[in-house]
Amino acid sequence: MTRIMIFGTFDMIHEGHIDFFKQARSLAADPHLIVSVARDSAVHRIKKMIPKHREAERLAMIAAHELVDEAVLGDEVGHINHIVAQRPDIIALGYDQSGDYVEDLESDLKEAGLSTRIERLRPFKPDIYKTSRINGNSRPID
Repeated sequence: MTRIMIFGTFDMIHEGHIDFFKQARSLAADPHLIVSVARDSAVHRIKKMIPKHREAERLAMIAAHELVDEAVLGDEVGHINHIVAQRPDIIALGYDQSGDYVEDLESDLKEAGLSTRIERLRPFKPDIYKTSRINGNSRPID
């Protein structure tokens, strides 16, 4: 079994997410897909948005998806602790994921004693299936 971990807010599940799940699973013959759902506080801090659905709702929605083997909540602060707890063989990043955690991910993994491989996945119709483009997803912070 190859443990593959992906990350996201997942305020809804759309075709772009389904493709993301499928691409991640295709990285191994025996995939075990772990989806890290961003904490409300992290979404607020990083995206300057409040998700439409609370983290418990988003976690339950992801956990119930047939392509997902395991769903976990991300860290409140930082990103490495929950990754270390899961010990993924592969981390699959979405085409648009960026920021300090992505830039520092390789060194953070090495520092934590993990030899996790990092893969960047390709976009799937981002002009249509990008959550921030779909009406009613998140709301800006006042």
